Amino acid sequence: MTAALVIFTLTYLAVAAGRFPLLSVDRPAAALLGAVLMVAAGVLTPAQGAAAVNGETLGLLLGMMILTAYLGEAGFFRWASWRVIHAVGTPRSLLWALVFTAGALSALLVNDTVCLMMTPLVLRIIDDAELPPIPYLLAVAFGSNAGSVATLTGNPQNMIVGTLSGISYARFAAALALPALASLVLVAAVLHAIFHRHLPRRRLAGALAAPQVDRPLLAKALAALGVAVAGFLLGFDLAWTSLFAGALCMAIAGRAPREALQRVDWPLLVFFAGLFVVIAGIDRAGVASRMYDGVAPALGAGAPRQAVVFGLFSVAASQLVSNVPFVILAGRWIPRLADPTLLWLATALSATLAGNLTVIGSVANIIVLELAGSRGRIGFWRFFRIGAAVTAATLAAGLGILLLERRLGVF
Repeated sequence: MTAALVIFTLTYLAVAAGRFPLLSVDRPAAALLGAVLMVAAGVLTPAQGAAAVNGETLGLLLGMMILTAYLGEAGFFRWASWRVIHAVGTPRSLLWALVFTAGALSALLVNDTVCLMMTPLVLRIIDDAELPPIPYLLAVAFGSNAGSVATLTGNPQNMIVGTLSGISYARFAAALALPALASLVLVAAVLHAIFHRHLPRRRLAGALAAPQVDRPLLAKALAALGVAVAGFLLGFDLAWTSLFAGALCMAIAGRAPREALQRVDWPLLVFFAGLFVVIAGIDRAGVASRMYDGVAPALGAGAPRQAVVFGLFSVAASQLVSNVPFVILAGRWIPRLADPTLLWLATALSATLAGNLTVIGSVANIIVLELAGSRGRIGFWRFFRIGAAVTAATLAAGLGILLLERRLGVF
């Protein structure tokens, strides 16, 4: 158990920090190194290590990444952002529009990619209109996190919940679409309340030329995405449906797939594969069980209380080890609780909304602020004050709606 605990601790220190002192190790490399060490130290056999990798999650993520790559190549994200920006008239309405656009796109596609595609155009419009950047950058980041709550394909941790829990795409969306919508409203309202003095009432100045769109490729990519969503709603296997749609898009795109495949975030897939093995190692060594035993007394016996307490625990734990590793770890505990379906949904909701609490709470935050460069500079504590208000409001509303839906038999 000692070896497993040491490897686990070192791996998660590197994951949390994004690097490891004196070594050229980033998050994907840290997860892979941790996985290899679990086998090298004898905590897991090679066969057990290979079996720990959840191919369903990796397949689902890979398929969605391929679809997103083709949509980006066709200019879909630039066009969607441009349409929204030119549909609004004032800086205040722009803030609300960005929250809902980022949220809506993230409900269908992986939120990290949505942020990657939207941020450059948002920066151009706020520069042209001479607007303060921070409110609008946070609108994209917070909106993408909140909107991604709605579906199993919205973010990586939801994908893991789907593959580990067996909850269908339709059932997941039925339960979490309303909490996600309420969260988007609250994100926009809180940001508006905090920054309203910095958002002038004048009309927007400046204009961007319409971006170029590859219409034939866009039509094919949207058709493949439609096939994927239809398959999800009909209850077909998530991973293979996603892969089928991605492969279909490659086949009909009319161009060599190499460029699209190069846009796939392969290090992220390596990161997930390594984490699955690391979690399997600490589970086999009994560490995960001891961690659960420490939390169990506060959970109580009733499902509603368990959902609230475990949701709050998810928020705290996601700041320490990040939400994706936490959800993998939670998969060892949730089946023991009173209502596993409710707990899976509450965990997906809480771990995702927890991303808005701190700068490093989600990859979406980091992507937006890094792309913004000097315009995205915001102190840790200033971000925390804003993020705490957003997280508290959205989490309270989200869990409240989820428990009400359970009582009404929605899921």
